[in-house]
Amino acid sequence: MLFWVLAFLVLCAFLWNYKGQPKIANITDKYIFITGCDTGFGNLAARTFDKKGFHVIAACLTESGSTALKAETSERLHTVLLDVTDPENVKRTTQWIKNQVGDKGLWGLINNAGVLGVLAPTDWLTVEDYREPIEVNLFGLIDVTLNMLPLVKKARGRVINVSSIGGRLSLGGGGYSPSKYAVEGFNDSLRRDMKAFGVHVSCIEPGLFKTQLADPVNTTEKKLAIWKHLSPDIKQQYGEGYIEKCVEKLKSTTSCVNLDLSLVVECMDHALTSLFPKTRYVVGKDAKTLWIPLSHMPAILQDFLLLKQKVKLANPKAV
Repeated sequence: MLFWVLAFLVLCAFLWNYKGQPKIANITDKYIFITGCDTGFGNLAARTFDKKGFHVIAACLTESGSTALKAETSERLHTVLLDVTDPENVKRTTQWIKNQVGDKGLWGLINNAGVLGVLAPTDWLTVEDYREPIEVNLFGLIDVTLNMLPLVKKARGRVINVSSIGGRLSLGGGGYSPSKYAVEGFNDSLRRDMKAFGVHVSCIEPGLFKTQLADPVNTTEKKLAIWKHLSPDIKQQYGEGYIEKCVEKLKSTTSCVNLDLSLVVECMDHALTSLFPKTRYVVGKDAKTLWIPLSHMPAILQDFLLLKQKVKLANPKAV
């Protein structure tokens, strides 16, 4: 009996990952909207889906990002300037998209826009340091989704929310992980609410990828800017060379960073075009072999492994 159960599970796993899964038809008739297309995953996704024949509407934060993207794509692709934290901007963009798609509705909404914010020890930060990533990564995502849902429901389409392994396991202080944890919760409730309307909702959880979002130089500069304004007590507790040691630790772990952004876009593609999209996509070898398994382990083991990667404080008792 156990043999047949194992055989059934192996067969299910094979069918689940089989690349010849049935796909949707008439891609060239379908509209998709992607946020955060200036760089990174969003930019590559816009260019990829444009080549596949989708009618892509790509939201960029900057005029330069919009111009560069249009220069690399076909006339089918349209760009819009969008700040997801501006409710009026979101409403105007929604109305413009509604006029573009007409009765077809919106087949795909890919919520990709996001910021890292400040990554630093919690006691270095203020509430304002938490606010930006939560405003963009969570409230911006929710606002865009709520405005676009009527168009997605009309097409019985797909919503794809780009989260992170930082939504399963917090790797540092700051607003990034709290925002991604909340995205996971929003994604789950939205998925269940939309089932009755035939709308599939998927969540993508990339590991550590080499993008502008996770630029170590930018992260270090933000830490240094905060360090300058810390109290003498805090500086004494952490030690003057703390940031430099953190940078050295970071360099030693660069082998874990994924370089191929197309891995994430392939998951977006599956979520958009498969007749049976997954509810979650874990992307990157580091995410599959380390971060996600670690997130299911007891807290004492998580703390032991993650604290080994942290730089020791110079004098934690100097409070």
